[in-house]
Amino acid sequence: MLIESFLDYLRYERNYSDKTILAYGEDIKQLQEFAQEEYGKFDPLVVESELIREWIVSLMDQGYTSTSVNRKLSSLRSFYKYLLRQGEVTVDPLRKITGPKNKKPLPVFLKESEMNKLLDEIDFGEGFIGCRDHLIIEMFYATGMRLSELIGLDDKDVDFSASLLKVTGKRDKQRLIPFGDELRDLMLEYINVRNETIQKKSEAFFVRETGERLYKNLVYNLVKRNLSKVVTLKKKSPHVLRHTFATTMLNNDAELGAVKELLGHESLATTEIYTHATFEELKKVYKQAHPRA
Repeated sequence: MLIESFLDYLRYERNYSDKTILAYGEDIKQLQEFAQEEYGKFDPLVVESELIREWIVSLMDQGYTSTSVNRKLSSLRSFYKYLLRQGEVTVDPLRKITGPKNKKPLPVFLKESEMNKLLDEIDFGEGFIGCRDHLIIEMFYATGMRLSELIGLDDKDVDFSASLLKVTGKRDKQRLIPFGDELRDLMLEYINVRNETIQKKSEAFFVRETGERLYKNLVYNLVKRNLSKVVTLKKKSPHVLRHTFATTMLNNDAELGAVKELLGHESLATTEIYTHATFEELKKVYKQAHPRA
C-alpha cells in the first residue's frame, strides 16, 4: 500500500509522466525482490542501510552501470523522503548511502593516420562547397576550435600577417589561435572561391551558397558525413575533431598548459582528460605489439 500511495503522489501531486512513475515503481520493486530473496521478507518501514548497500553490490555484479544504479537510488531517496513527510518512518535508510561514482568517458578521437587519409585522400567535391567543407574539417583539426567558434568566425578575425585567428568562446571569452602555412593556403583558396562564387557579401568567414552564415546542423552533418568515409566511430561530430586536435598535440609532446590555452579551457583538469586518452592509446599499442603483454 505504501508503494502504491507513493506512486499516486507522483502521479496526482507531482504530475510525473506515466513512464517516470513506472520506472520509480520498478526500482522499488527490484529492491523488494532482492530483500525477499536474501532475507525472505520486505518491509519498507524497517529497511536498513546495510540492505541498500548489499543491493548496490548485487546490481554492480549484474553489470548495471554506475549511472543506472544511481538512478535507482534516486528513486528510493524520493520514496523515503515521501515516507518521512507522511510520518511513516523517522529515519531515512539512504541518509549515509553514497552511490557508485560515474566514470567519465574518455574523449573519442581519430588517429593521425585516419586524419591524414581524410584530408589527403578523400574527395570533398568540386567548387565552392567542396572547397569550404575541406577547409572546415582542416580548421577543426588544425585549431581545436569549437563548433560555435567556427560558425562565429568573421573575416576580420583572420590575421594573415600574424597567422592568428581570433575566436570567441564560452561566456564571450576571446582567445588567439595560431595557424600554419597549410591552413593559410587553404583559407586563401577558399576566400578566392567564395568571393568569386557568392554574390551576397557577408562579414561571416564561412557562409552558405546564399551568402548567409553557416548554422550548427549544417556543419555537424557535413563533418559526420565526411568522417564516415574513414572511421566507424559511433560519434562523428565536430567535437571529435576538437578531441583529435588535443590528443594529437599531446602525442607530439605539446605542453599540457599550452594545449589548455589553445582549447580555451578554464581549468587544467579539463585538459588533463586528454592525457588519459593518450595513455589508453599507448596501452592498446603495447598490448598489440609486446609478446608478453
